[in-house]
Amino acid sequence: MPNETILVVAPNNDGRKFVKLLMHHRLSFAVLTNSSAEEKQFAKQGVEQIIRIDTSMMDKWVIPKMTVGRIFVFESSLNLTCRYLQICRSWTESEMYVITRQMMHPRCVYQRMGADHVIYTKTGEVGFILHG
Repeated sequence: MPNETILVVAPNNDGRKFVKLLMHHRLSFAVLTNSSAEEKQFAKQGVEQIIRIDTSMMDKWVIPKMTVGRIFVFESSLNLTCRYLQICRSWTESEMYVITRQMMHPRCVYQRMGADHVIYTKTGEVGFILHG
């Protein structure tokens, strides 16, 4: 939908490349992070919408004011990825993606936590999912 904002959790290099791709295509997106250092890094890169959330405090999980569309979670750890899925699933009816390099993390775990798609990548190049 045209008024929806893509949400990206980008704690690794693959995620940062994806954010640059979104910027290049001038798409409406926001970065979700739990880290002040990441927040500063993305602001320095020119990301306009950054949502910082305390992933350990459930009562502080506030739904963003924008209309959230697709969500892309780049995996940093199994636990944190599951936490972001738990937080974000209620924010959108659109598809949620987990992008991982870890074949050992079972797809079914992420799908039970709300992911619609789990994408395994060796190269980190996942720009094709923008068109899917």
